[in-house]
Amino acid sequence: MPSDAYNWIEQSLATIHKADWYRTVQTIQGRSGAMVQINGRSLINFASNDYLGLSSDDRLIQAAITATQKYGTGSTGSRLLSGHRKLHRELECAIASLKQTEDALVFSSGYLANLGVVSAVVGQRDLILSDQYNHSSLKNGAILSGATVIEYPHCDLVSLQTHLDQQRDRYRRCLILTDSVFSMDGDLCPLSELLNLAEHYNCMLLVDEAHATGVLGKRGAGCVEHFDCTQRQLIQVGTLSKALGSLGGYVAGTKTLIDFLRNRAPSWIYTTALSPADTAAALAAIQIIQQEPERRQQLWRNIDNFKLLIHQLSHLKLLPSDSAILCLLLPTAADALIAARHLQDAGIFAPAIRPPTVPTSRIRISLMATHSLTHIKQLVDVLSAIKIVSTTSSKSVRGDR
Repeated sequence: MPSDAYNWIEQSLATIHKADWYRTVQTIQGRSGAMVQINGRSLINFASNDYLGLSSDDRLIQAAITATQKYGTGSTGSRLLSGHRKLHRELECAIASLKQTEDALVFSSGYLANLGVVSAVVGQRDLILSDQYNHSSLKNGAILSGATVIEYPHCDLVSLQTHLDQQRDRYRRCLILTDSVFSMDGDLCPLSELLNLAEHYNCMLLVDEAHATGVLGKRGAGCVEHFDCTQRQLIQVGTLSKALGSLGGYVAGTKTLIDFLRNRAPSWIYTTALSPADTAAALAAIQIIQQEPERRQQLWRNIDNFKLLIHQLSHLKLLPSDSAILCLLLPTAADALIAARHLQDAGIFAPAIRPPTVPTSRIRISLMATHSLTHIKQLVDVLSAIKIVSTTSSKSVRGDR
């Protein structure tokens, strides 16, 4: 008798289709940059987290090639077993220098960094207070830890303080979790105020700098630098795969913290070390960020130009943003899919973001330092042709061209 133990999968997929939540991948041909090739067409790329355009920089490519020739394609083992290379330590020292912390630890991805750090520093006797809009890696790290988890409304300091007043004394340790730049909204956490609460209530604070490193701060060190909180004690986690144009994750903090994580973070201890190529590319990227502030300055000129031009379109409203991420809210998932198709038909790659990733569907626009003013003007021109005519119909968004 054939088994029906897996029939639920087909039924679940049908439900996903019905809700307009079904997802497929878009194959990028060749290098990814301000322009990409998809299905043989050249599109302006507003879907990339490569904010400084470093993933295609020849210096990162050469660093990766050189490291591969010297060390091979893979690290072949965990760092504690056989995978540690001098390059890994050089990268950790460079991250610590950029972040102005005592030390740093490199993970194989940003997701693994959050899983490992959160689950290592708190456990079943502890409390986690987590921003409602935090990244999936922070949410899953909180679940993995076994701690009691309470989500507070997005950036709501009053609610957070209420939870601290009512709950803090009932637990051994408390960890506040937040993104610094929220990846699907583009706004910033109130970092200084969060630190004030953490210090007052004797809590740890972990901030995920994934979308801030390389973009914010005078030296590109992220939100911690942007808000002048560098000398305050907190845990900084981030990724090497966005503005740094490579792959991997990191945590930066005190020497004691890093030493503890080497011994207690399971997603570092039991995972093959970051490849030599990715390690070398990330190291080269940090050097470029520090030596070429003009890249970051150009990115912010692009952000300002886009905001100025889009402000003239009264029928389209962006979410408030202080980053390279700018989002256009749309009534339904179907609306977002239609808008994304119109954009792609007009030469713009900016995919729809839908539930359950976000509560409200949207077009997420990521600006890069390598976008030209012509690219930005073309995006605004295409957006100006999108009319929102209803909040109920699946055809409520249309393109005039």
